[in-house]
Amino acid sequence: MRKLKLGPILDDRPVKLTVELSAELHRDLVAYAEALSRETGQQVEPTKLVAPMLARFLASDRGFRSARRAAPPMLAPQRQSAPPREGGS
Repeated sequence: MRKLKLGPILDDRPVKLTVELSAELHRDLVAYAEALSRETGQQVEPTKLVAPMLARFLASDRGFRSARRAAPPMLAPQRQSAPPREGGS
């Protein structure tokens, strides 16, 4: 079997988003979750795939990256400042 584009799904704090999927897309998502579970040995819920798939899609879209770099600051990615180091210096 060919290697899947997604690897193990990391646990992260989610932002709740409600979407409607076609029945066909949902079946494909369930099948992908089953294939990923077999490949990684980690049980994966189909709902946990949506965010990493969207992230992977956005990261691989050259047009989006170009538009984002050229976008006004409001649309540019937000960067978090690094937390202060303990112990000074």
